[in-house]
Amino acid sequence: MPGKNLTRREALARSGHITVRSYAIDIDVRDALTSPTFRTITKITFVSEGEKETFVDAIASAVHSITLNGESLNPEDVFADSRISLTNLLANNTLIVEADFAYMNTGEGLHRFVDPVDNEVYLYSQFEVPDSRRVFAVFEQPDLKATFQFTVHAPGHWRVISNQAAESSKAGEGGATWFFSPTPRISSYITAVIAGPYEQVSDELVSSSGKTIPLGVFARASLFPHLDADYIFATTKKGFTFYEEKFGHPYPFDKYDQIFTPEFNAGAMENAGAVTFTEAYIFRSQVSDALRERRVVTILHELAHMWFGDLVTMRWWNDLWLNESFAEWASTLATAEATEWTGAWTTFQAMEKSWAYRQDQLPSTHPIVASINDIEDVQVNFDGITYAKGASVLKQLVAWVGEDAFFAGVQNYFSRHQWGNAVLKDFLAELEKSSGRELAGWSSVWLETAGVNTLSLDIETDDEGIITRAAMTQSAPVDWPTLRPHRIGVGIYSTDHSGALVATEAIELDIDGASTEIPPLVGLHRGDLVLPNNGDLAYAKIRLDADSLAFATENLKHIADPLARSLVWGSVWDSTRDAEIPPRTFIDLVLANIAHETESTTVRTSLGQLSLTVRNYLAPAHRATMLVEVADALWGLTSSASPGSDTQFQLLKSFSSLSSTPNHASTLRGLLDGAIILEGLAIDQDLRWELLAGLSISGASSAEEIDAERAADNTANGAQAAARARALLPSLASKQAVFDQLVASDSTPNAIVSAMSMSFAATHDPTTLEPFIGQYFEALEELWASRTYKIAEYLAEGLYPSSIIGEPLVAASKAWLAGAPAIPALRRIVEENLAGVERALRVQALDR
Repeated sequence: MPGKNLTRREALARSGHITVRSYAIDIDVRDALTSPTFRTITKITFVSEGEKETFVDAIASAVHSITLNGESLNPEDVFADSRISLTNLLANNTLIVEADFAYMNTGEGLHRFVDPVDNEVYLYSQFEVPDSRRVFAVFEQPDLKATFQFTVHAPGHWRVISNQAAESSKAGEGGATWFFSPTPRISSYITAVIAGPYEQVSDELVSSSGKTIPLGVFARASLFPHLDADYIFATTKKGFTFYEEKFGHPYPFDKYDQIFTPEFNAGAMENAGAVTFTEAYIFRSQVSDALRERRVVTILHELAHMWFGDLVTMRWWNDLWLNESFAEWASTLATAEATEWTGAWTTFQAMEKSWAYRQDQLPSTHPIVASINDIEDVQVNFDGITYAKGASVLKQLVAWVGEDAFFAGVQNYFSRHQWGNAVLKDFLAELEKSSGRELAGWSSVWLETAGVNTLSLDIETDDEGIITRAAMTQSAPVDWPTLRPHRIGVGIYSTDHSGALVATEAIELDIDGASTEIPPLVGLHRGDLVLPNNGDLAYAKIRLDADSLAFATENLKHIADPLARSLVWGSVWDSTRDAEIPPRTFIDLVLANIAHETESTTVRTSLGQLSLTVRNYLAPAHRATMLVEVADALWGLTSSASPGSDTQFQLLKSFSSLSSTPNHASTLRGLLDGAIILEGLAIDQDLRWELLAGLSISGASSAEEIDAERAADNTANGAQAAARARALLPSLASKQAVFDQLVASDSTPNAIVSAMSMSFAATHDPTTLEPFIGQYFEALEELWASRTYKIAEYLAEGLYPSSIIGEPLVAASKAWLAGAPAIPALRRIVEENLAGVERALRVQALDR
């Protein structure tokens, strides 16, 4: 037995002879306030053809009884290693399992949270990838769909939410019982149970089918006053209208609830009819416009999943990209065309594509259609390839076949495969029919090979600046030497009478191979800037010709089109990461232009890249001096920014994170105590935590001050912010205390683990982290073996002392990899961390 793992071979063998009809699941959470476990009774009806044995999955604390077709089985004989073995199967089978399962504090299975504000308990389920088996006995794989009928016993003052509307509820001994109607045939990982004293706002809409769809938005009581439910409903309704028209298929479920849940590990989860979201999307304080826009994209991303993922589901996890890439692309399109966030494609370029390009250059990169051999493989596959590159390639595919043909194929795909499972070839077959394009070759180079190409323009002009020859050249990385076909735009930009840099010519063409001539450019004046990938149709890194690069970096703030600006930002950043231009060039570009940038996500992304450059890409001899200079410049930009603007807010947060001197600390302290006032900016509670974090990393705060602020903000947000601030304290003793807490105890909740581990390696003095090189690798394998996947991932990524850019960390990483066990997911995390250090060393060498 393979522990908690499940291989693709096992899953396909099981679904080859098992057809599941229904689940009836009875869950008792009435003792959630006091008991570490809850009781579940699961009744499964299923058909077996040919084979007489199989297994069902259950990660249970104790199994009390198992009955198969009326015969009692001894749990001690058949339950082991998260599996219940079943033999002597009939054609038609009924299995009943009564077992206790553990409440989790890791964001997996049935998560239990106690609100420090009122001591109320809140529960929610998170089942993707393999965690419904932490709540009930189940055939845990996406192609064994069935109907699910939940009955939940809960405290009397709670609400219970599931995929279907409650048929009824009735008071009973110690609480109330909620009865839910059966779901349509869906996969187990998108089932859901959410329970607790959640507050609710209700609305409804009429679907294109004519059916009234009830809508609900839920949040826990202490955050409910900050919930802007009207805006969430308005966004949701826009998404319904957009998707039902584009997909040609009405919303497939009976209701649509959106529940904001505490300590959620991801942005959201597409449970059918009961989507769960992170509470970071409830804004109790000022947030950036980038986060507001991201919430809209996330709302529409999860709504798109109701069709792509829930109505039609991948057969196995190697086609996970079909779910996530489609939802990411569709939600960006819907955001741009159906909401007020019309610049969503600029946001996509700035954030999603930069994520994809970064992921695609790691040693762990993989084809979009990944090789998923088992559950552990898929756990690490929720990455920039599956989401961002896949969505980028879908955008390229839409340009390749045409949007009308694309959506015609999508509509046929939903009609043909509704309530079933599909694979890549099923999707491409419908697109080939609707577009007339042969897509097997396209799929081979785009979906089945890894790596990102680099495109650059080769331009020749006469003395008057008239283009006499133009060609697009394409290169590929050595490890993935595939040259791909691209649909690409080229724009010529010139300065107009107002001083703005605007497009005067724009063309689109198909390119392929190492070089493609571009006759339409010949005879045109080259203008001030020639921009490859104009319109951002292609997925590729771009390089500007020397004259365009010089002009664009000197005049970036004058480029009128935000998407064109974003492409220039991205090109210069890629060149910096690839050690083609000195890191100080990028620093100068940001400081000279960031205050003029209008797009919030571009500001957020560029400031994050600036921070990475200052911390990791400068030669050690230059780092401390430049850290001070950059923070000084950021404070100057903050002080002169438009009062109350998003840019002012983001610049202040960036200044705080890079503060390192007594003068910087004095400024932060003045902002906290009101001695310094920035016009238009209120220092609310969450911003207080940002400023305190800046004091912490600069060594100007203390654990006592953090504890006092935590006492004043006795909330879950406050607990997480305090954990982050403590992890930023720079002394060796403080870092050791954080490391020891995370390694020694498995009782720390996931949100606190995340906050502490993400800040542990952040420091202005990397030498402080040198003792942790050995400690990290000594603890790593035991952490991976003893913690749940998500907690182990947080720790393996966050406790790696990544600020130490030098040979000791490189050597230790390589030594561990040389002797480490064959645990692909864990090795991948270390390999990615190591790649970041080695890249930084290459850029530092250029800075020297």
